[in-house]
Amino acid sequence: MKAHKRNPSDRAYKKGYIAGSGGRSRSGCPHANGEKHQEWINGWRDGREDHWNGFGRSAQAQRLSNL
Repeated sequence: MKAHKRNPSDRAYKKGYIAGSGGRSRSGCPHANGEKHQEWINGWRDGREDHWNGFGRSAQAQRLSNL
């Protein structure tokens, strides 16, 4: 079976979500600007919100798998 390439925007969002839910700073974004930067920031915001609302690791993992 042929491997499918990952969507870079989706991957940036997921990586940002993981960083935000882990309590890391927004300044740790690996992208300088552009679409990937914005997706990473959007994921970071959602991750921070879930972190502040008290979602555990399993709830966060479930949310990522639903994307």
